Amino acid sequence: MRYAALAALLCCALAPAQTRDPYAAPRRALIAELQAEARGDAGSLTRIDSDVLVVMGRVPRHLYVPKDELAHAYENRPLAIGHGQTISQPYIVALMTTLVQPRAGQRILEIGTGSGYQAAVLAESGASVHSIEIIEPLAAQAAQRLRGYRNVVTRTGDGYYGWKDAAPFDSIIVTAAASSIPPPLLAQLKPGGRLVIPVGSSFFTQTLLLVQKDAQGRVRTRQILPVRFVPLTGGH
Repeated sequence: MRYAALAALLCCALAPAQTRDPYAAPRRALIAELQAEARGDAGSLTRIDSDVLVVMGRVPRHLYVPKDELAHAYENRPLAIGHGQTISQPYIVALMTTLVQPRAGQRILEIGTGSGYQAAVLAESGASVHSIEIIEPLAAQAAQRLRGYRNVVTRTGDGYYGWKDAAPFDSIIVTAAASSIPPPLLAQLKPGGRLVIPVGSSFFTQTLLLVQKDAQGRVRTRQILPVRFVPLTGGH
C-alpha cells in the first residue's frame, strides 16, 4: 500500500468516530507523525509498513494507559504504567510490528504483555496472539483490556521460557531487554520465523535485534537500532 493512500484510509477509518471520540484527533496526529518518520528506503530495516500504521490508527492507545497519563496517550513516547514498567513508544511498537510481519492465521508469541497495547496491535493485524506477563497485577489488567479480542490469549508467567504448550510460533516479539537471546524462545520459533528482541544491559542502551530462522533451522541475527527497554525479569 502506498503512503500517498494512507491519509485517505485513516480518514475513512476514523471519520465515524470523530463526533464521539475525543481522542480521534490526537490519534490521527500521532499516526501522521509516525507516517512522516516511516518514509525510507524500501529495504531499510527501520522503515514502518503503512499497513501497520492503518492498524495502529484503529487501536485506542488511551485505553491502555493509566488515568494519570491520559493527557499524554497519543504522544510519541513511552509512558509509565506502574510496577516500574512502561508502555512502549508508538514508533517502536510500529517498528517491531513491522519487523515480525503479522498476518491473519499466524501464531505470535509476545513476551511482556505490559499494558496490552502491543498485543492489541498484533491482534488487529489478524494474527493469533499468545502473550505472557510476569507481573501479576499488570497481567490481570491487560487480560481485562484485551477481553474483546478472541484471537488473544494471556497468562501470567516467566516469559524467558516461552509458551511451550502453544509452540511453535510464526513470530515472537519480546518487549523487555534480555542479556542474550533466550534459547527456549529460539526453540519455539518455527523454521522461517522471526524473533524481535532488545538485547543488552538494563543500565546501558540496548540493541533491537531481528532474528530469523531459515527452513533448515539456521539462525541469522541483524541489528536494527539502539533502544532502551525495561529488563526482562524472572528466575533465569
